[in-house]
Amino acid sequence: MKRIISICLVTLCTHFISFGQDSMICNQSRFEDDLLNKLAGDWDLTGTIGNRAAENHFSAQWVLNHQFIELNLVDVVSPPRYMAKVSIGFDCISERYVAHWLDILGGRISETLGYGIKKGEGIEFRFEYPDGPFINLLSYDGHADSWHMHMTQKDSKGTWVVFGDEYLKRKK
Repeated sequence: MKRIISICLVTLCTHFISFGQDSMICNQSRFEDDLLNKLAGDWDLTGTIGNRAAENHFSAQWVLNHQFIELNLVDVVSPPRYMAKVSIGFDCISERYVAHWLDILGGRISETLGYGIKKGEGIEFRFEYPDGPFINLLSYDGHADSWHMHMTQKDSKGTWVVFGDEYLKRKK
């Protein structure tokens, strides 16, 4: 009987210890993410949005006590046709990324938060915009030290269509 009680206590203690360790994986005082660390720095962004070529200056840096990585996008033309500030953090309770996308399109579009999940060497962000869902898959290629943003949206017929593809190459 003592042996059964001991086994039960060890099992119970192991369960509580492992539960405590799982909840400690996420450090709420400092957001550390090996994948997003690879995004920090200065980049050249090229690609397409719809049928229009896109070219932006792109930079990423940790801000606000390392709670967010802030992305800055500015069109290369002067005056810029597009500018955005994107802050990506992590919600330890919900166990998902959160993206605040602010751009020149104003407050209506910017009120929608994106929520992301890690998929291999990428993060898939989903935004539920007023005119329909939008997905931005941000993927890292370690061999080329480059990133790809593949964006899709659901059209009025309920079909997923490509919104754009943009590529980041590190500035030398």
